[in-house]
Amino acid sequence: MDRRLMMLASVTMCSCAVAGALHAQTRYPSRPLTLVVPASPGGTTDFTARLVAEPLSQILGQPVIVDNKAGAAGNIGNQVVARAKPDGHTLLVAYSGYQVGNPHLFKKAGWDPIKDFVPVAMMTRAPQIVVVRQGLPFRTLSDLVAYARANPGRLNYASSGNGSIQHIAGEMLQQQTGTTLTHVPYKGAGPAVQDLLGGTVDVFITTPASVVAHVKADKLKALAVTGGARLPSLPEVPTVAEVGLPEFKLDSWFALYAPAGTPEDVVLTLNRALARILAQEDVQRKAADSGTSVELMTPNQLGAYTRRELDFWGAVIKAARITLD
Repeated sequence: MDRRLMMLASVTMCSCAVAGALHAQTRYPSRPLTLVVPASPGGTTDFTARLVAEPLSQILGQPVIVDNKAGAAGNIGNQVVARAKPDGHTLLVAYSGYQVGNPHLFKKAGWDPIKDFVPVAMMTRAPQIVVVRQGLPFRTLSDLVAYARANPGRLNYASSGNGSIQHIAGEMLQQQTGTTLTHVPYKGAGPAVQDLLGGTVDVFITTPASVVAHVKADKLKALAVTGGARLPSLPEVPTVAEVGLPEFKLDSWFALYAPAGTPEDVVLTLNRALARILAQEDVQRKAADSGTSVELMTPNQLGAYTRRELDFWGAVIKAARITLD
């Protein structure tokens, strides 16, 4: 009898050890997380990733690495995550211009926004801001438009790449004002800002996080904000409606996606962690100082919103006749 009890105890201990090992293997996260940014450092996508990376590391108990994979108008970074193992350790910090714009700009982007990704959470949103280099004699957006009308093609404008929201914004501005500007595409907002500071390009319509510090330092001039309200970080800069272009409204959003097939419990763990992060006052203050605002959505809400935005930007891109193929 004693021998049987000893055997049973031995089997039970082995079973517990196996169960414990399996639990250790499936515990999330089990290793460092990588936030893939499909753009260069210095833009709002990069800012959003770094805004949440450290607090996310503290909550989940694992290092969180920001990995910038710029190129091909965001397609390289998106492809990396689309092909990653769906275990929640490789995630995409998506920029709306890429996530819902590229599917309409490329016949073969190498990824699909619905089939290849699981929505996790919305994180930040930002209007665009029209900035110009120092040395130009413009005090208002009306000044810029008047000069562009009188001098077709003399002014150039930067974008973070062909088909990016900055490119689309430049096309929309020309359509609505009857002007002609020369497009100069870059591989991300960071390089575009550097050339704007250096005087190589004249105009940049981009998210505030990329340029607010330079405007405050009087290195760039801000002419208008494309949102419905002035920015708390730049209260002196009028909205496009205030300067007579009420239809020139557009904003960008930045959200977290995981590879398709990522377990639901992992997605919910990430969403709950981000809810805690975005509720923090210091995170909200950092976002506001950069010209962005925090905004959380559940995975289901983000999924439905992604589909609506795909339809909306498809119509805008078609009207602007922009294609990258």
